[in-house]
Amino acid sequence: MKTQSTAIGLLLNWRLHLIVIIVSVLSEWIGIQSIPVANAKLLFLPLFYSFILCLFVNPNITKFSNKIINKKNASIAAPIIVIAILPFIAKFGTLIGPALPKIAQAGSAMVFQELGNLGTMLIAMPIAVLVFKMRREAIGATYSIAREPNIALISDRYGLKSSEGIGVMGVYVMGTMFGTIYFAILAGFLATTGWFDPRALAMACGVGSGSMTAACSGSLATAFPTMKDELLAFAGASNLLTNATGLYVAIFIALPFSEWFYKKLSGEATSKMNKGAN
Repeated sequence: MKTQSTAIGLLLNWRLHLIVIIVSVLSEWIGIQSIPVANAKLLFLPLFYSFILCLFVNPNITKFSNKIINKKNASIAAPIIVIAILPFIAKFGTLIGPALPKIAQAGSAMVFQELGNLGTMLIAMPIAVLVFKMRREAIGATYSIAREPNIALISDRYGLKSSEGIGVMGVYVMGTMFGTIYFAILAGFLATTGWFDPRALAMACGVGSGSMTAACSGSLATAFPTMKDELLAFAGASNLLTNATGLYVAIFIALPFSEWFYKKLSGEATSKMNKGAN
């Protein structure tokens, strides 16, 4: 009972909510800004400013912010983010139904978009192993986008205290801290280049993370206001499919492939064979 009342007290902490209101007002006041880059633009949404401003009032990052809010009270912010993002996810659901005919027209592109993670692994794994000299941490770090289902898989297969567990948790933390802002800026930039169909970018937003999908699709909706509902529907459907099929792709394709690819890059299999011969 005492634990429950403590949790409710943290949830209703007035300092935390006041900080959120002030940061939100300041971010909206700054508005959408852009920086020209060649023939494209980097779009900075209010979400970007919110992220930066919150860093300065995070007691885990700046010492003076302890006077504003302590670490215990700040820790409740993470679960609140999940609650706050639920209305946006619900909106995705209402948009998917009317857009089903257009989504169906996308055909195999929508169904197989989850395999795109293997493409990023082909780039990330060699850099991790050959450039940064990572060992088996590279498997956990590059086989997926490292969200909760992926952590569960690594935990079950290797354990979180293993090298693979360290790798997946490292990417999870970085994704939690910087993933949303990265997706928002990258989507805004690519949207202004004209290199990709906006619907393809919207499908790429569905990575299995509600906050990242929201930030990514929000940038696209800002860049293409006339296609806003269609893009949000594509992003929502893509995210839904990723959540439905992503774990199976990780179990049967991504993780086994990352094991094989790591052994090829590191020469681990060859070294074991040589030891056995000796």
